[in-house]
Amino acid sequence: MSQTTNTILMIRPVAFRMNEQTAVNNYYQKVIDGLLPATVNVKAQEEFDSYVEKLRSIGVNVIVVEDTLKPDTPDSIFPNNWVSFHETGDVVLYPMFAENRRSERREDILDKIEEAGFEIKEIMDYTSAEEDNFFLEGTGSIILDRENEIAYCALSPRADEELFIEFCEDFEYSPVIFEAFQTVNGQRKHIYHTNVIMCVAETFAVICADCIDDKAERKMVLSSLKESGKDVILITEEQVNSFAGNMLQVRGTDDELFLIMSNAAYESLTQSQIDKIQKHCKILHASLDIIEACGGGSARCMMAEVFLPRIQ
Repeated sequence: MSQTTNTILMIRPVAFRMNEQTAVNNYYQKVIDGLLPATVNVKAQEEFDSYVEKLRSIGVNVIVVEDTLKPDTPDSIFPNNWVSFHETGDVVLYPMFAENRRSERREDILDKIEEAGFEIKEIMDYTSAEEDNFFLEGTGSIILDRENEIAYCALSPRADEELFIEFCEDFEYSPVIFEAFQTVNGQRKHIYHTNVIMCVAETFAVICADCIDDKAERKMVLSSLKESGKDVILITEEQVNSFAGNMLQVRGTDDELFLIMSNAAYESLTQSQIDKIQKHCKILHASLDIIEACGGGSARCMMAEVFLPRIQ
């Protein structure tokens, strides 16, 4: 299995704003005073378009689908939470915590993936779990080490343990389960998505081990990464607040590898951390300030990787 892909699905927003339904447990979201919703959306579109242009400039195949005004889906810019596309030809649909995010799952988006030349063999649908208030938000909740068939998951209100284990059994991944926390107003609260603190690339991993409060769990996660041959690059909780964990490695022209992140993430890194990453691949960063502030997600959340086989 490949760890990286050259093809990414991205959803261009039409009514992006701070989603009040996700803010209850996404502590990275902020209200931006003085900006009208329409202005927020225009700025988010500008950041989105510039980001797509940067990705295409290095040879990434970006499939852009426009969001629709109805239904109301303020977080549609983060498709990696509702869908994942696998080398087996499987497409997975995931159960979402916020009710207004469930409408992001659109059949026409899957049609567009097929129109772009990719084969969908089977759809694995876990969304019925929503009826019982169990959630697992895609590659936000699950970090896949595809080559070593290991899946990492930080449990939270958006990542149910039994559902995660079911996913691992269905796709034959070994589960690594832990809890991750951040300090909010002096209290330790669950981090809503694993991909905020962790990124697994081909030869290295970026992780905030300090967010894993339980020492045994922390040791287990770090051991798993090292034993699977990853060079572990540690970041701090402060850097996580700048979305330094929310990165994704992709393939550009001639299979050249790039680690994608936001400007805020890049600027939070030390020179030593940048040097360690650049031993493995180049870095590409884009301005996503409005999207990060209102959406509480960053560069990685905006990209749904397409690993599907090409139609022969």
